[in-house]
Amino acid sequence: MDSEIFKASRWTMGNHLFPTVIEVTDKAVVRHKRSWFSKDEISISISKVASVHIKTGIIWADILIESSGGTDPLTSHGHKKADARRIRELVEAAQGNLSGEQLKSS
Repeated sequence: MDSEIFKASRWTMGNHLFPTVIEVTDKAVVRHKRSWFSKDEISISISKVASVHIKTGIIWADILIESSGGTDPLTSHGHKKADARRIRELVEAAQGNLSGEQLKSS
């Protein structure tokens, strides 16, 4: 699976100059957040994702991805609703692929 990148809207709070970016690969979910002098990246392995919570408003959606490893959840706001749903679909598909591979190797 190729990685897919989802950018938050610049119209939302905290995303005006440097929008938050979520990248979903077959191995991990990564949140990239820039500021003037630093870059913050948080990643959660697909196998450690416990849940994907989407809270939708009129236009934008907030995403909360919780880890089963006890670390802080990955949060992002200001994404399109369709992008939030696509992120959840990609995570679920990648987890399904992982469980299928584990069954084959057993």
